[in-house]
This record gives sequence, structure tokens and C-alpha cells, in this order.
Amino acid sequence: MAHGARLKAVLTRPLHRAAGERCIGADPALLGVRDIDWTAPWLADWRSVGQPLAQRIAAGQPQAEVLTSAGLAPVAFVPQEDMPAGTAYEAFIRETRQVPTREGLHDFFNALCWMHFPQTKRHLNGMQAAEIARDGVQARRGPVRDAITVFDENALLIQVPDCVWQALAEHRWHDALVVQRMHWQSVRLWVFGHAVLEKLVRPYTSITAHLWRVPQSVPPTALDAWLVQDLSADKLAVKPFSPLPLLGVPGWWSANEDPLFYADAQVFRPRRKAGPVAQ
Repeated sequence: MAHGARLKAVLTRPLHRAAGERCIGADPALLGVRDIDWTAPWLADWRSVGQPLAQRIAAGQPQAEVLTSAGLAPVAFVPQEDMPAGTAYEAFIRETRQVPTREGLHDFFNALCWMHFPQTKRHLNGMQAAEIARDGVQARRGPVRDAITVFDENALLIQVPDCVWQALAEHRWHDALVVQRMHWQSVRLWVFGHAVLEKLVRPYTSITAHLWRVPQSVPPTALDAWLVQDLSADKLAVKPFSPLPLLGVPGWWSANEDPLFYADAQVFRPRRKAGPVAQ
């Protein structure tokens, strides 16, 4: 088959992951916890806690009540209407230790993140609240608040060898994900961003996370505490993120076993210009 025809076949054929078919075009707002495929590889770290809670919510129990009853977070989860009108979300959490929670996937995954990374979530909330206390609620967020939001909604934590990180940061996708594919057996990933988890309930190829590198010396048990020290206002302000289309992760999507999967320049985009590589 000619190269062009083969590429078209790879990019347009129906995609399958290890379990379950890809669904395209579903509005996340129309989906609920019963639509989560807990066998998905990106949910490996969330499954043991999240699946039993999702089952209770799917059975009709109020989401905030179920999430609070788990007792795994340093905050309670309350219905959205418990937050007074005109109150800043972050300030309300800081002052009351209560997280306004709507029914649905977005706030469900946010609560799971509070359970998995309690120190980091409190730290991010404290930074947000401090920025609001200093500057007020602006029409546009400042650089620190903007970066906190990106991290909170979309971060993917990664422990990775230097050679692979350099290729990822420089958008040398074929090198990082095909040529050096054998190194991904030692790569460790943790999805942090609850918005990206919501999108992954119905995966599509352009879903892109923001990588935050974790030193390989940090053990998983120390990750939460390490993030509190690493996520400083100064570091966040320069947005040291690097993008990664998530379905390109080796082992996360069966279609990426074909190297031509990475030839879609609308998804795996070249780096725009030379500059410092994120660390």
C-alpha cells in the first residue's frame, strides 16, 4: 500500500483500546459516572477508589453525599447551591473546607483528585485564594492563577528518562514514541487533571494533556508531598508545561501501535519555534 493511502487508513479507521470501542462526538455534559470504562489504562490509579463510589452514584445516591462519605479527602463535598451567590469558588473552599459539587463527571473526577492528592489540592487552592485576596476576581486571571488552572484541569505527571523527555519537549514525536518506545516500559504516569479525565470518558485523538515532570528519584508514596514543594508561584508563572496527545501514549490506545498514527500533524504538531525546553 502506498504511504499516503496507508496513512489515510490509519487515521480514519475505527479505533479500539484494549477494552471497549471508541465513541466519538458524545457531549461530556450528557454523560455520567455510569459511562466510565474503569478498565481504561489511564484510570489504573483511580479505579480502586473511584469505581465503588461511581456505582453508588449511578444507583441514585447524591454525588456530594457519596463523595464526602468516603472520608478520603481533607474537605467535604457539598451541593453547588450551598455556596452563596457572589462568592469566589476558591475562597469558599479555603474558608469552609467544603467543595461545591455538581452532579456529573467533571466534579466527580475533581473529588477523586482531592482524595488522591489531598496535600497538592489544598496547596493549589491556597495559592488561588491568596491570588484572589491580593488582586480580587479579575476579568482575566494573572499568570499564576492561569497556570494553576491549567495544572488543576489538565496536568499529566510523568517520570521519564532524559532522552524521552527531551524528545517530547521538542515535539519530536516519532523519536519519543516510536524510536524510543522500549523506554516507555519504565515511564510512570499519573493523570492529575480532572477535566482531561472527563474528556477521556469518550476518547478522541486530539485530547492533549500538559506534562509536569517528576524526578525519577521521587517514589509514588512521596509524590503528593513533593508536588507541594515543587508547585511554587514562581515556577508556575513561567508555565513549564509540555503538551502530549494522550492517545499517543504507548499501551494506551491500540491504533498507536502503527507508527503512522503519529503522522497526523494536526494532533502531533511540530514545535512552533526554538526556545528553552521545559524541565
